[in-house]
Amino acid sequence: MGKDERNNYTIELKDQLGEVVIADEVVAVIAGLAAMEVEGVASMAGDATKELISKLGKKTLSKGVKVDILEGVVTVALTLNLKYGYNVMDISGKVQEKVKVAIENMTGLTVADVNIRVTGVEVEA
Repeated sequence: MGKDERNNYTIELKDQLGEVVIADEVVAVIAGLAAMEVEGVASMAGDATKELISKLGKKTLSKGVKVDILEGVVTVALTLNLKYGYNVMDISGKVQEKVKVAIENMTGLTVADVNIRVTGVEVEA
């Protein structure tokens, strides 16, 4: 995503000293980091694993995340690969909660939906 394609959202704060603007890509990175912390998540779409993220940087995470922000309300769509042997519904629920809490705590925005698409299952060698 180029600089010109990045969407920004102004966060409204009471008694603020100035304007606070957050890029939707930042919200996507927060969501991706939170999702990767859940045991059972193997990688994001595009095979963004924890090891790859540490080498290439956090922006790699945003490839498997789509964020829409409208009037302070966030909708997140994550595309994930899960580890074999984990319950899809259990892991998805944990990811949804972790992503919601992380975005709300770090940005003050309200998360309406965290939609998850599981596109693969990875078997450890």
